[in-house]
Amino acid sequence: MKRFLLSLLFLVSLTAFDVSFAPRDAAEPEAGSVLCPPDIYPVAPDGCLPLGPSQTLAAWAQQGILYPLRPLPAYSPNPDLNNVPYRYYRAADDAVVYLFSSLEEAMAGEISAQSLGVGRKYFSYQERLDTDAGVFYHLRSGLWIRGGAGSAVGLPMPFQGLLFSSAPRNAFGWILGEARSRSAPAFNASLTGRRYYRFQVVQVYTRQEVNGTGWVLIGPDEWVEDRLIAVATPRRTPPAGVNAGRWIEVDLAEQTLTVYDGGRLVFATLVSTGVEPYWTRPGLFRIYQKKEAETMRGAFAADRSDFYYLEDVPWTMYFDEERALHGAYWHAFFGYPTSHGCVNLSPGDAHWLFDWAVEGDWVYVHDPSGRTPTDPALYGSGAP
Repeated sequence: MKRFLLSLLFLVSLTAFDVSFAPRDAAEPEAGSVLCPPDIYPVAPDGCLPLGPSQTLAAWAQQGILYPLRPLPAYSPNPDLNNVPYRYYRAADDAVVYLFSSLEEAMAGEISAQSLGVGRKYFSYQERLDTDAGVFYHLRSGLWIRGGAGSAVGLPMPFQGLLFSSAPRNAFGWILGEARSRSAPAFNASLTGRRYYRFQVVQVYTRQEVNGTGWVLIGPDEWVEDRLIAVATPRRTPPAGVNAGRWIEVDLAEQTLTVYDGGRLVFATLVSTGVEPYWTRPGLFRIYQKKEAETMRGAFAADRSDFYYLEDVPWTMYFDEERALHGAYWHAFFGYPTSHGCVNLSPGDAHWLFDWAVEGDWVYVHDPSGRTPTDPALYGSGAP
């Protein structure tokens, strides 16, 4: 009786997943046969039939879904890590900004010998003064600038990755934009009625390409387009060349970063790496310098139209010439390539990684899709 009730309860629970069963036909066993308790049976058991719920479990297992469904063994990092100890001002891109050694010089309205030209310019300031002569910012460097047509910068919506208490048994990922799941890997398959939104975490059980479109199975009979998910796949062994149980791994194809300690996944998040033609270079590197804050500046175009100047870039870890892992306070496009070669993280994630990492830790950058070029001639020193 106990076995029968267990089977009955499981049958009822499966209705939530739109599970259907084959109709009776001439090949069906005769009435009175006993169904096996719901389980996966590698070998047909004696005395019962592994049909109904057991068939469903077996089909799910072939797709990587094991019942009962387990939540990820993950939790959110401390939200206080999102706090950045700096305030930022963005000057107008088309404005020339003059820097003065004193407030009196800045208020005099004259042109300074020090200036920054047209381009993206972010300043870190310690004080803002509103006077009859205008708005002035006292920078952390000690210099002064006029407020002009720029504005104070509010940090992007906080995003943080995941910490893991144990190794997950399957892949997982973040939704990159609004997504609606389907009952099969096809555009003509019925919608499940479920919607997912940016930064929402889902489990990934299998991936499949159908008619040139990639699909990801995120639950029983629930598929989402591959392009809408950044997938992190836990590694079971270190990459070639890593001779320790600690390393950082950057997946350029998925725009994800994973961290391993003692050979086990302990942290994962979204990143933003180099956009063509400023790719983040694949290879095996080591963190050679850590800086709590860094000023980054430069230009790549011959006419310097892409000039940038970024003060107090937080939690910077250099690993490949001028390429670094660091926090980005000027965008929230994590999951998409946007940088000039560095690996951009949210400020909270960069803070966590900075606290965890030590100089000498391995950084493994790779592109499983093979789309990122590896010719050394294509790579300069890198930039934010």
